[in-house]
Amino acid sequence: MERTARERTGAIVVAAGRGERLGSPKQFLVVGSSRLVDHAVAAASATCDEVVVVLPANQGWDGAAVTSCVAGGKTRAESVRAGLAALSADVEIIVVHDAARPLATPELFSLVIDVVHSGADAAVPVVLITDTIKRVQSDRVVETVDRSGLVAAQTPQAFRSSVLRAAHENSPEATDDAALVEAAGGRVVVVTGDARNLKVTTLADVAIIEALLGEVSR
Repeated sequence: MERTARERTGAIVVAAGRGERLGSPKQFLVVGSSRLVDHAVAAASATCDEVVVVLPANQGWDGAAVTSCVAGGKTRAESVRAGLAALSADVEIIVVHDAARPLATPELFSLVIDVVHSGADAAVPVVLITDTIKRVQSDRVVETVDRSGLVAAQTPQAFRSSVLRAAHENSPEATDDAALVEAAGGRVVVVTGDARNLKVTTLADVAIIEALLGEVSR
């Protein structure tokens, strides 16, 4: 949708994973009445002027209307770069979201967009780590890590377009785009994430997402 008197926004929904842990691409699993990727696209479409879906090679798009769909690369960073190339040059704020997080709300998209609109280079939703964290080698604990100051990052993550594009120059790799902006010296601001905004990595996660979707629909 158009953001009146605001900067033009674009979303990259990263759905190019091969699903090696589940044996098939998890983003196409049906949870509730829709696929994981469809839930992610719906939230992005509710808040952004453009939506680009990044898919596995040779995978067609048969979901809701989007601005563009493109083939991803061998890594997440390569897939994001494919999405960047598909967004219009006049997009000023870019939101990157993983299709494996189907419960991200339009409100969370809007929150990170607003923080970048207010001057940050990037905005990342985070949740506190409540478990004790241990570092292991093989089957042996070698350190118990102090969790104070540690948080778990989620998507959607929003970025000033020029900053994100610059961070991706020379084809760097990272587990999320905020890490690339951090490495480039950008100002990354955290916002309060959503404990329900889970990332699906196993079949057990799918069951949890189904239960949470059932609560939302009631």
